[in-house]
Amino acid sequence: MATPFELWMDRRTRTTEARNRRGTSDLRNVDPRNDSGLLSLTPMGMWKPTLRVEWMGRLTLGVLLLAATVPLRAGVPHTDRREDRHTINRMEDAWRDALLNANTTKMESLLADDYMAITPNGTLQSKEQTIANLKSGLLHFDRIEVTDRKVKFYGSTALVRCRAEVSGKTAEGQISGSYRYTRVYVQDAKKSWRIVSFEANRIREPEDHNK
Repeated sequence: MATPFELWMDRRTRTTEARNRRGTSDLRNVDPRNDSGLLSLTPMGMWKPTLRVEWMGRLTLGVLLLAATVPLRAGVPHTDRREDRHTINRMEDAWRDALLNANTTKMESLLADDYMAITPNGTLQSKEQTIANLKSGLLHFDRIEVTDRKVKFYGSTALVRCRAEVSGKTAEGQISGSYRYTRVYVQDAKKSWRIVSFEANRIREPEDHNK
């Protein structure tokens, strides 16, 4: 007569052989309680590949979305900059025409309320002073020939550098000759550009340094 231990071993052997015959396709029918005593509705051997496939799918989707988005983002600033550059160049021409024709209305629309200029003599001039001098005739130009214009953008700020051959007069007296000037534009919340700063300097020829 077999002992209880031998009966248990025989039953365990027969159970193992039966499971091997059924194969892995019947794993779903096995008691969900595993040897560790923890409940698992999905066989552990199948769970890890499922997680791996799901994770790889999400990663692939993320890469595809990023690849589709980057070119669009990269293209927008170039289009905006071309339009902004065109706007700044038009405003530069409008500023020149306003000075030559003493157009105070146009000049007032170009300058920001906190506009400040630094004249070749180093004095400061506000928007109100510029408009008043242009209206009274103290600021008048007969010739402004602009060359070597360069426009650079720094976010919502545009920096313009030019060379100009000028003749005319200001509140400080007659001016003529070659000058370099820097003008700063800032774009407001409404996407409108305004001049906030201007500075001009006389280009001194080699013989001027000996005076």
